[in-house]
Amino acid sequence: MTIKSTFALTSAAVAASILVAACGGGGGGGSSSTGAATPASAPGSASSPSSASSPVTGTQPTPQYAANSATLAMFNQVNAYRQQCGFPAVQQNTILDQAAQAHAMWEGLNNTVADNETAGQQGFTGVSYVDRDVHFGFPSAVAYTGGVSANYYTTSALSETQYGQTLVNEWISTVYHSQILLTPVTKMGVGEYETALNGFPVAWGSLTLADTSMQQLTTSGPMTFPCQGTTGVPYKAVSESPTPPNTSGPWGTPVVVIGNATDTIVLTSGTMTDPSGNVINLQLLYSANDPNKITQPYAAVAYPATPLTANTTYSVSVTGTVNGTAFSRNFTFTTGNIVG
Repeated sequence: MTIKSTFALTSAAVAASILVAACGGGGGGGSSSTGAATPASAPGSASSPSSASSPVTGTQPTPQYAANSATLAMFNQVNAYRQQCGFPAVQQNTILDQAAQAHAMWEGLNNTVADNETAGQQGFTGVSYVDRDVHFGFPSAVAYTGGVSANYYTTSALSETQYGQTLVNEWISTVYHSQILLTPVTKMGVGEYETALNGFPVAWGSLTLADTSMQQLTTSGPMTFPCQGTTGVPYKAVSESPTPPNTSGPWGTPVVVIGNATDTIVLTSGTMTDPSGNVINLQLLYSANDPNKITQPYAAVAYPATPLTANTTYSVSVTGTVNGTAFSRNFTFTTGNIVG
């Protein structure tokens, strides 16, 4: 089958006001799939973070999305990945849902994937992620707001659950988008809208994560995704914009390293070893060396510059410093038969 998709992200982090734009295309699906990238260009958006804590309404103790819907699948897939490695589960927030749903609809109505909307276009509800969140009633004094957007098209009939899972698999397999899904906040909104092309659905998806304070993740050093025992993750990503440094085509499963919001992480080494003993030297990305200035100080990524192999167990060794103190992480994970 033929798969076309595009995706975009934006991120704002505590104690920094930043402008982020990242968008591009990639394929997703099973081993029989071929991906076709359709790069796009769009400005990102950011809030001016605040340490103030404001009341947040609309947060649900259990998800209220419709059964068998793409939105429920997206929500569950994000939490399945986060909770595998000890990251706190996100909770549905109905205000953020409205913002995410409106943005997904805007993308579909205007046939485009972008972080920022343009006033006067169909479905416009705010330029940036934070503008749209505030438009629907989320507090303006946020410590963090971030979002990812994508579309997905295939000439094979899929279930709504498959559409939702595929969108999340695209994001988790990339170097920059994965950081948003694992960021230390616990309120998330989900949106999905469908149009038609050649008789098949085009699924437009968006997530927005925001909060007035950031979660403390750990007291024992940075956390990673994947981690010990993780299975079924995408073994390659087809494309991302901006392109991750030192790649010239598809790359393999990224190891995302996340600390607390006040941490500064630097990576010093990273390898993956396959079952035959072949050692893959990983590319190391952190805030101080990120040419695109997207990675936040509390995050880092170690990733293979070429795809891994499906259904294969890899041994990972990553070392670095957090706030100047050395740390190391050693674990094994197993890829699935999934392309992000």
